[in-house]
This record gives sequence, C-alpha cells and structure tokens, in this order.
Amino acid sequence: MPRRLKTALSAASAFACLLACLVPGPTPLYAMTVDEAFMDGNRLFRDDLYWAALLRYRQAREGGLNSPALAYNMGVAHYRAGQHIRAREALLEAVTDPAFRIAAQYNLGLNALALGDNAEALRWLTLARDQQSNAMLSRYASAAIARIDVEETITVEDMEERAATVRKTRRFAHLKLRAQVGFGTDDNPFLTPSQSYVDLADPAEPTVTPQESNGAFVPVSFSARYLVNALKDEGFYLDYRLSGRYYQDKNLENANEYVHEGGFGNEYRRTVDGRTREVFSSFRFAQSDETYYDPDDGTIRSVEDEDIADRLNYTRYGPELIFRQNGERLGLGLSIKGQLWDYEDVELVPSYDHEYFHFEGSAQYKLAPTSLVRFTVGRHSRRFSDRPSFDADGNQFITNASVRYDYLDLGVTARQRVGRWLWFGANYVRSERTDRFVGYNDYLRDAFGVDFQWSIGKRFQIEGSGWYRLYDYPSAFAFNNPAAGRKTREDAVGSLIVSYRLTRSLTLRGEARIEEVVSNDTRIAYERSQFVLGVRWEPARR
Repeated sequence: MPRRLKTALSAASAFACLLACLVPGPTPLYAMTVDEAFMDGNRLFRDDLYWAALLRYRQAREGGLNSPALAYNMGVAHYRAGQHIRAREALLEAVTDPAFRIAAQYNLGLNALALGDNAEALRWLTLARDQQSNAMLSRYASAAIARIDVEETITVEDMEERAATVRKTRRFAHLKLRAQVGFGTDDNPFLTPSQSYVDLADPAEPTVTPQESNGAFVPVSFSARYLVNALKDEGFYLDYRLSGRYYQDKNLENANEYVHEGGFGNEYRRTVDGRTREVFSSFRFAQSDETYYDPDDGTIRSVEDEDIADRLNYTRYGPELIFRQNGERLGLGLSIKGQLWDYEDVELVPSYDHEYFHFEGSAQYKLAPTSLVRFTVGRHSRRFSDRPSFDADGNQFITNASVRYDYLDLGVTARQRVGRWLWFGANYVRSERTDRFVGYNDYLRDAFGVDFQWSIGKRFQIEGSGWYRLYDYPSAFAFNNPAAGRKTREDAVGSLIVSYRLTRSLTLRGEARIEEVVSNDTRIAYERSQFVLGVRWEPARR
C-alpha cells in the first residue's frame, strides 16, 4: 500500500478496530448475532461509513454486548461522525479498561480539541504522551500538544513530522516569560479606619480622626522561568518574579510596595498507566520593600522623632519541597518549607526577624470525572528572635520571652465541573493559632470560601472568589487593653477577574477586589475597593 494512503488514517481509526476481524460481505440484519453486528460495524467503519457502523454497534449493545471494545469503537465512530458529546461518553467508558486506556486517553484529547476545550484536551493528551507502553501514541500526543493553539486540521503526516521535532527540542532549554501592567484605582491605600475612635492603647486615650485617602496606581508584574530538560522525566530550572504597586500621587507614595522573588531547583514529572508523580525541590529567596506607615493618615511612623519607615523591609530565603501523586481517582500531596525572614534593622524598636517552618499534607478523591473533594492538614510555626510576647494583661514588656506562634490548619475543598466551560468550588478551613508564651494571642479562625471559573468560548473568561473569616480570641483584648473587652474580628474579601484574549500573546484583563475588616479594635477595621484594567503578555505556545 502506498505510504500516503497508510498515513492518511489517523491514530484514532488505526486503533478503532483493535479487535475487529474481516467479514466477507454484509450479513442480513434479521440473521445477525450480537458478535456479527459488532464485526459488521467494524467493517462499515473501515469503509468510512460511520453512521452505518453506529447502527450496527447500537444493535450489538441492545442485544446484550457490553464490552470495552464496543464502547471504544462507538466512541471513535461518534467522533468521526461529529457527535463529540456522545463520543466523550463512550470513550470515558473505555478508558477504565487497561487494554484501551492509552488509546482512549489519546482520542479523548482529540475529541476535547474538537469541542474547543483545550484544558481537557491537554489533560488527556499529557497522559497519553507520558505513558511508556505505546511509543507511537506518545509521539502523536506530543505533536498534538505542541500544536494545541493552531486552529486547523492536522494530518497524520503533519503530526509525525511535528512529533520528531518535539522529541528533538525537548533536549534543549526552554524559556517562559509573562508580563502584566495596568492602571487601577484604590479608595483606601493605607487601610485607614472608616470612623473616629478613642485610642485605648495610648495612656492619654486621645480621640483619633482618621484621614482617608484615595488615588490611582500602576500594578506591574513580571515572571521568567528557564528550564533545562536534563533527563527525560526531569529538569533543572531558574525562575524570577517581580510584583509591585506604584501610586501616582506623591502624597500616596508611602503605599508603594514591591517584591522580588527567585529560585532554582529540580522538577520531576512522570506518568505511567494513568498515575502521575511530580516532585519539585528548590531553594528560594525574596526581597520585599514597603513603608511602615500610620494607617490613620499614611505618614511614616516614628519613635522619639526618628522615622522607622524601613521596619517592614525584609529578605527571606530557604528550601522548599513539593510532592504530588495523582491516579485515576486518588491523589496525594506533601509540601515542606523552611525559611529565614531577615527584617531591616531599625533602632529603638524590636525587629520582626523570625524562622518559619511549614508542613502540609493533602488527599484528593475524584467522586466522578467532573467532581472531586480534597482534604488538607497543615502545621506551621513562626519563631521570632527579638520581638517580645504579650503577657496576660496585654503588656508587651521587653523582658517577656520572644514571640512563637504555632498554627494548625484543617481544610476541605469540593469542586464540580458543569459542562465544558464552567467549574465552581466551595472551601472551608479551620485554623488554630497557639501563642507559646502565655496564650494571649491564641485564636480560632473559621474561613468559608467559594470560587468559580467560567470560560465563554475560546477567548472570554470570568473568574471569581470570595472568603469570609471569623476569628475567636479567647484571651486577647481590643487595643491590648483589658478595659476594652475581648478582641473581635471578622474579614470578608471578594474578587472578580474578567479576561479577553486579544491575540495569542495579549490578553485584556479587568479586575475588581473588595475587602472589609470589622473589629472592636477600631485601629484595624477598614473598608477597601480596588479596580484595575490591564494587559497581560506571554509568548504564544508553538
């Protein structure tokens, strides 16, 4: 057979008749057994008569045949006939059988591409690419992933050529860039309290009238990641991230802030028989710059007429390890982190220098292909070297032991996908903080959250999230003053992001964020709204 005729068949049709055998001529419908109907359907499929093949496959199923081979062949026939929803349903039946898993994963990826769901297509094609038992389908999947953004029909010749190119380029380094800039408005840059209050933390108990500010700012962010594919399943990387916010009004420049963060490490990722294992290890460092201001009016804080504006600037560094393993239904994760936070040395006041340790484990279970539930448990600790603790009466004497806070977090997340374009989730986290000195700053916090993502076509996307947090302080006082009563606090924050992809590299983004903190310690109570319109750039995937 000429090569062009051989390669004119896609991998989908090549595997559609894995169990088919040749049948010489049609068999009368009334005399067919279910096996004969199945084989006649395979014959019709090979003749590109997909609708007729589906009639035979349905006859076989109605006659009692219920095999992975039938489900697989029906799925590919539906795909070839343009019935992509039915194709997905049938292929999801076949993907659970080891004999058809890889071919079904690959065809589920092609079917998702035909539906315009690139995210689902990438998920299935990645599984087909990373398996070790079928080299041909791995090459085809690599080619499909490389061309995921090209809106055209890809022939088998194109895919084979592209697969060879992908195998070659994987041996070289890869640079990923992203940049974003915008223009925004902020109605409370300094987190100023919204009402006057009596400052019970000051022995003179003065009445404070906060001076609220508002203005425009420019948010900027940039990230770069340089990956060297050292081995087949692992690579070495360097990355860098910058994020900052710069206010246009000179009177608001104390609210400017930025963070540099970088790191280097190793990543390992391998998929075998539907099970994916990922390990990321790195050493990270960051530098943060912001002004230590008075929220009441935005002015720089001072002690004995000497400003301490740099008190909150810090450098942090330390190792991180992240492990994840996901199967068809069960997924496990582990995160370990250790950091040193080195704050600017400022005379007259204690430093915020401390050590930070973090451990978190998670377990995830897929209840169905479109829904999952995840449980997390985390322990972390902040151990300060110079900052004195509060005693039971709210006094922070220099002779008190240094602050140590230990945290325990228990969380549960549920997520549900609705159709191809929408998913939403609900979250709950119970946190306990323990003050290791005398328990003055202990608290229990209940956090309730929701989030969603809605993709409207290939270009338009809406993302939203909201959290409500309720704190219970059993020992702390408002203003750290027993006369003010037990401290209370509630937080609420909501955000909405609307994005529209202008080109393969440019995306227009509109963001809104609203925050509110309510507390009887009026110094920390505030309301804030931010609105941003910006553009994000990242190189188009080839």
